[in-house]
Amino acid sequence: MAAISREEVAHLARLSRLAVTEEELGTFAGQLDVILQAVAQVGEVAAADIPPTSHSVPLTNVLREDVVTPCLTPEEALSGAPDAEEQRFRVPRILDEDVAS
Repeated sequence: MAAISREEVAHLARLSRLAVTEEELGTFAGQLDVILQAVAQVGEVAAADIPPTSHSVPLTNVLREDVVTPCLTPEEALSGAPDAEEQRFRVPRILDEDVAS
């Protein structure tokens, strides 16, 4: 693979709307070349018989199946509430705004 040139780096910088100095062009050209070489190496290793993956190790779903279990009735849930209305907890209003329902 050919090394990335300073002109290509300058073009990428313009496309990205980045202001870079002449010194940075040389630095970035070297850094981008190393990155591109690493990507090319990965491309060489990838074989047609190896399926693409999103993770390097297999993932296991640790969630359990949903199981219906007995729970509190509304009356039991509200039994300790200081105030309840229409099977809901009633709490003091904290805003003075009138909210249209």
